[in-house]
Amino acid sequence: MVDDRRDHPVPLAQPNLGSRELELVTQVMTSGVLALGPFAVEFEQRLAEVCERRHAIACSSGTAGLHMAVRALGIGEGDEVVTTPFSFVASANCVLYEGARPRFVDIEPESLGIAPDQAAAVADGSVRAILPVHVFGRPCRIVELSAVADQRGWSMIEDSCEALGSRIQDRALGSFGDASVLAFYPNKQITTGEGGAVLTDSDELADTVRSLRNQGRDRDATWLRHVQLGYNYRLDELSAAIGVAQLERLEELQAGRERVVRAYEQALGGLDWLQLPTTAADESVDWFVYVVRLDEAIDRDRVIEWLDSCGVPSRPYFSPLHLQPFYRSAFGYRPGQFPETERIASTTLALPFSSLLSEGDVARVADALIEAATSQV
Repeated sequence: MVDDRRDHPVPLAQPNLGSRELELVTQVMTSGVLALGPFAVEFEQRLAEVCERRHAIACSSGTAGLHMAVRALGIGEGDEVVTTPFSFVASANCVLYEGARPRFVDIEPESLGIAPDQAAAVADGSVRAILPVHVFGRPCRIVELSAVADQRGWSMIEDSCEALGSRIQDRALGSFGDASVLAFYPNKQITTGEGGAVLTDSDELADTVRSLRNQGRDRDATWLRHVQLGYNYRLDELSAAIGVAQLERLEELQAGRERVVRAYEQALGGLDWLQLPTTAADESVDWFVYVVRLDEAIDRDRVIEWLDSCGVPSRPYFSPLHLQPFYRSAFGYRPGQFPETERIASTTLALPFSSLLSEGDVARVADALIEAATSQV
């Protein structure tokens, strides 16, 4: 029998869009209002409620949100921001956009976020802020890191771009820090296609971010009156309409991802060469991606090749930021500087994951992974 698995690969990620999204997008298209309209306002109101914040300011991407948070907090030339090397590159690049510099500290193996003791050990007076990241949707040690920031007088930018819907100590991720940021790329918990948001409880900070995203216009968005350097970081009305529909369906989308998590746990649990994602007792996690960790004796690249031959895509997630070619050439980083990040990053593997993934596809992924790994152990 011909093996047609390569012709029908399992999707690595898949946005869950339906009739409600189509209905609201159609409303926008017939309204004639494609920017700065009522759906953007409703989307922001719903986001603020979900994330337990006073303000949500929608924007064109999570990267744009991070950039505006850095700028709105007055971080600039000569400043440093404590952050993690185990993240998507935007969480470090946003600091560079304003002439400041990321100050990497190592992570802890449980949450994969900044180790609080590492952050507390930073003594340089040029540090102005800390930017922790909730990796894959699981909370970092945000409560302890908030205490460090308070003790040092640092601002905090909470990178919640991967963490909408997750909670710690019955508090929503995105509700910590002077500002927090969400992202809505197609593989996120909800999507707007492209899009993001800045969350804050500060009226002043919210006004500043609204101005920054809209070409630096004043508080009333007066046409052709620009009071500061700004950007075109607005979220369009079509994207906002999709976001409203996705938030209406949030519990449904969460339930779909939870179903897939449970299916993976049943198919892959108890293997001594594999560590599945875990949560602490005071956490509830809505996973953004499903990342497992292989035994260090297993050649991950060979596993990835094997899975690909079975029609199962996978990705190493993340590659350490300090070892990216740009950061090595610009700042002289080298292997060995952040050993926990490097050790963990060499073992992580993102498996196919979305709220639409079938139990059959989960079984297919699990069978291929077990076959790939056991050929080496």
